[in-house]
Amino acid sequence: MSVLEHKLNADTDENAASDMIQYVTVVIGGQLFGLPISQVHDVFVPESVTRVPMSAPEVQGVLNLRGRIVTAINMRRRLHLPPLEDEQMMAVGIEYKQESYGLVIDTVGEVLNLPAASAESNPSNLDRRWAEISGGVHRLDGQLMVILDVDRLLGAMFTEPMAAA
Repeated sequence: MSVLEHKLNADTDENAASDMIQYVTVVIGGQLFGLPISQVHDVFVPESVTRVPMSAPEVQGVLNLRGRIVTAINMRRRLHLPPLEDEQMMAVGIEYKQESYGLVIDTVGEVLNLPAASAESNPSNLDRRWAEISGGVHRLDGQLMVILDVDRLLGAMFTEPMAAA
């Protein structure tokens, strides 16, 4: 079942278990991250990305996704990780302040349904790069899932006013 089918099923159930949150899991640099499914619009392979001169280093470029212009954000660059070699990357489509973005990640995982109460604040020893974009964590069996906070992720990148042309 695709991410969007999970989302549609969740909407039809009208959140019968309102204390549960569904996350789309993604992997970036070997670390498991979770995005609330309510923020995910698409999962796609970023193709035909056009570079944008003088953009932030994290901005891989822009692309056309079903008639919409989407800004591709390279999460490996954003987290100061080395680039992947010879591997197909994926992207997760989100919206932020009425603009479309594609977060370019290593792989997309599964959809997890987790209790809201099991979310914890960031541990003090969480890598600073992850803590800057994290809205907390979930402890899973032998693994830590960092919750991606879109406001923290994109807000820090796009808070400076643009110079007049």
